[in-house]
Amino acid sequence: MTARETIALIAHDEKKDDMAQFAAAHRKALANYDLVATGTTGGRIMEAVPELDVVRMKSGPLGGDQQIGAMIAEGKVSMLIFFTDPLTPLPHDVDVKALTRLATVYDIPMALNRATAEMLIAPDED
Repeated sequence: MTARETIALIAHDEKKDDMAQFAAAHRKALANYDLVATGTTGGRIMEAVPELDVVRMKSGPLGGDQQIGAMIAEGKVSMLIFFTDPLTPLPHDVDVKALTRLATVYDIPMALNRATAEMLIAPDED
C-alpha cells in the first residue's frame, strides 16, 4: 500500500473564508491527499466541504503552526498551503516565520496566497 502525500492547510483569520472556498472549489483534487490543518481553519474547511477528511491540529497561536512545522521536519508534509494576511498584525508572527522557514529548508512546495495555491493544485486547468 502506497502512502498518500499530505497537504497542510492554514489560513489567517481574514483569509479563512477564502481557504474554505478554495477547498470547496478543489474538493476533487484535495480528496486525493491526506489533509492536516490548524484547528480553526480545519473546522471551517470541514463545514464547507464535509466530505473531506481533515486532521485538525491545535489553533495556530496555540501551537498548531509548530505542530505542522514538526510534521514538515519529519517529512510527513509534502505541500504547505498557507493563506497569509500581510495587512493584519499577528501576535504569533514568530511561529508563522518558523513554519515558512521549515517549508523552505525542507524544500516543499509552499503557497502563501490563493493564486499560487491554484497553480499547485490545478496546474493543468484553465
